[in-house]
Amino acid sequence: MIKVLSFLKYLIPFTLLLFAAQYYGTAAISQDHDFFYATWSIYLFLFVTTLLIYVLLLFVNANFPDFTGFAFLGTTFVKMMAAVVFLIPLIQSEGRETNLDIAAFFIPYFLFLLFETVFSVRLINKR
Repeated sequence: MIKVLSFLKYLIPFTLLLFAAQYYGTAAISQDHDFFYATWSIYLFLFVTTLLIYVLLLFVNANFPDFTGFAFLGTTFVKMMAAVVFLIPLIQSEGRETNLDIAAFFIPYFLFLLFETVFSVRLINKR
């Protein structure tokens, strides 16, 4: 539980900082482009999946420490598939220019992935 709270101590400010930057950035662009997803929904998805992945990695690391790296790879793959499912309505929408919408999702997605990777490597190296 302490490790989760320690992780949240970094995840919450990271999420809020990126959210604020993207929210005001998209507000400036939104006069020319109507975004498919609200910024809060993207960050809610990324926050929840990142937290769930780290909690699962803590469980695996506590019970099967040799498989923590494999668990990270597996959960990252599942998160990628969840991202595709999350984006299906956007992909299937017709008559929309989707480049900005996809960038609005995948730029924070990869930043969250980098964040997860840093904390996962720290967890693996503490064995």
